[in-house]
Amino acid sequence: MRKTFTLVTIVLTVFLSCQEKVKEEVTETAVKVEDAVIVHEEYTKPEPTEPEDTEYYEPKVPFVGPATGGKIPSDAIVLFDGTSLEHWVSAKDSTSAAPWRLNKDGSMTVADKTGDILTKQQFGDMQLHIEWRSPLPVQRDNQNRGNSGIFLNGLYEIQVLDQNDNPTYVNGQVGSIYKQGPPLAMASVPTGDWNTYDIIYHMPEFNADGGKTKSATVTVLHNGVLIQNHTAIQGTTPYKGRGVYEPHGAAPIRLQDHGNPMSFRNIWLRRM
Repeated sequence: MRKTFTLVTIVLTVFLSCQEKVKEEVTETAVKVEDAVIVHEEYTKPEPTEPEDTEYYEPKVPFVGPATGGKIPSDAIVLFDGTSLEHWVSAKDSTSAAPWRLNKDGSMTVADKTGDILTKQQFGDMQLHIEWRSPLPVQRDNQNRGNSGIFLNGLYEIQVLDQNDNPTYVNGQVGSIYKQGPPLAMASVPTGDWNTYDIIYHMPEFNADGGKTKSATVTVLHNGVLIQNHTAIQGTTPYKGRGVYEPHGAAPIRLQDHGNPMSFRNIWLRRM
């Protein structure tokens, strides 16, 4: 009986010892990967000795007319300039004319219960500029005050909301990636004034089997203040439940009808 017990003890000791070695190897490997130092190929070559050795002149950088003095970049695609809704359609069928109201001041306003609108064109990686205004007098509170949304690829919502003196859940407040990432700051102007969003968006990437290999990312400046800093988007942004990723390519931009008379103007983008 004692011999059997001894044999079992020896086997168990060897097994646990092997397990410890495996754990140590896995841990060591993980540390190596995590701490790996990136070395650019050119830095493995001999050190340059002349200034000209680290200078190059091609390819030339294209000139883009700057967005100054109320102008937009010379290579921008204008999606709304206040004169018509020709670049937009109803999201209900993607073919009908956009039913929102065109205003004399060069803006457009959500027409209640008409639904979301979409761009006719499809876009992927982009720099997007859009200006929005919540209505006066103030109407309702929480998520029912000055609510709309800008959906990148028609799927991922950047929240638009009248946040002034209006508490709500932080991952649903103005400038959030809805129900995912709260903004770094709240930078709204007074209710009834015009807000600006400048958005840098990179699409997600998928492999041949439809698996996501790279998350979408977004950077947002709200009235010139950085509020999303290359934030990874976790998936779609539903009101209920967790978001998911489904394979897709370029898609329209969608503006939301949330039942509030929100106004928009000066919408343009640059493809990247």
